[in-house]
Amino acid sequence: MTTKELNRVRYTRPHMYPKQKAAIFCKERYSIIEASTKSGKTVGCMVWLAEQAIKGGVNKNYWWVAPVYSQAEIAFRRLKAGLGNNNYLANGSNLTVTLANGSTIWFKGGDKPDSLYGEDVYAAVIDEATRCKEEVWHAIRSTITATQAPIRIIGNVKGRKNWAYQLARKAESGVKGWKYSKITAADAIDGKVLQANEVEEAKRDLPDNVFRELYMAEPSDDEGNPFGIEAIYKCIGKLSDKAPVVWGWDLAKSVDYTWGIALDEDGNVCKSIRWQMDYKETLHRIKDLTGQVPALVDSTGVGDAIIEFLAEAGNNYVGFKFTSASKQQIMERLAVVIQQQEITIPDGLLASELLSFEYVYTRTGVQYSAPNGQHDDGVCALALAVHHSTKTPSVGVWL
Repeated sequence: MTTKELNRVRYTRPHMYPKQKAAIFCKERYSIIEASTKSGKTVGCMVWLAEQAIKGGVNKNYWWVAPVYSQAEIAFRRLKAGLGNNNYLANGSNLTVTLANGSTIWFKGGDKPDSLYGEDVYAAVIDEATRCKEEVWHAIRSTITATQAPIRIIGNVKGRKNWAYQLARKAESGVKGWKYSKITAADAIDGKVLQANEVEEAKRDLPDNVFRELYMAEPSDDEGNPFGIEAIYKCIGKLSDKAPVVWGWDLAKSVDYTWGIALDEDGNVCKSIRWQMDYKETLHRIKDLTGQVPALVDSTGVGDAIIEFLAEAGNNYVGFKFTSASKQQIMERLAVVIQQQEITIPDGLLASELLSFEYVYTRTGVQYSAPNGQHDDGVCALALAVHHSTKTPSVGVWL
């Protein structure tokens, strides 16, 4: 992969398929990738980390962190094989590769997170993140603080109750400086790093939930989701191109987003729009987008003032105040529609919010919300639109 010429190293980047390259070699400092097994995420991140080190210099450290030491050792051997010649010095005792420019790539296990503190790191990869302890992320984040270094967080999906899944949802929501990517077996087949017949065999051999996690990057943990993971996946499809017949608007609270969802005459999502801007601009934009279509608008905390303002453009606006009881009511109605596949929902952030949404039983009743640190603006807007719709589901009872 490299050759030495007059004390210089000539480097040629190995071939990568477009989706693999876009996920790893992005401009964002933080990139988190949920990917199919054997889709090229590990090899791609090895190339990325090696390139970071090639641009470095003496006493600059670059880390590859795996869940346990033995997995870090596998990555160490693979990088040595990829480098191919003697333009580096490898130390098998502490799993380091020192390049000709003095940069050192370390391969570490995350089984003892406290041992990861202290060093200044100039780029890092957390491999198999869903199988790493959350304390690994905390430690690595501290090591890249002084250097403001980039990081790549990669792995298969493994349920929804882990820090990597929650962090992926944060990245997917569009937080500045973060990039989220999903690479499925289909993408890897298109990229010619997986064989279609091998994936088909795996689908026959493995339980459905295991196959979905390992090859489709879809979490299978259904515990605590009021809509049902399987039911949500069955409703995911193309955004309708028909005209809206009803809108649901969830308004921003502090760091949240204003999100509008519109349904067409068949009850399918045809518009999904969100933004962050000041209150006055938000209300004017809602007016422009809604027109004369019936709309149910979150009026929690602001009373009737918001509806009075919107009503200047027409009498098609109705306010809705969220309480524990009213939220339960509209979420249960949404659950009926999803479980009976009476709606089509576009893939992306809205689907992710639905998949992450959960309920818990409390002393005062059932509480519906997004997990800690996540948003449920899209879910609430969708529930408002469904609640305001005149379309009756074929099965179940509207609450």
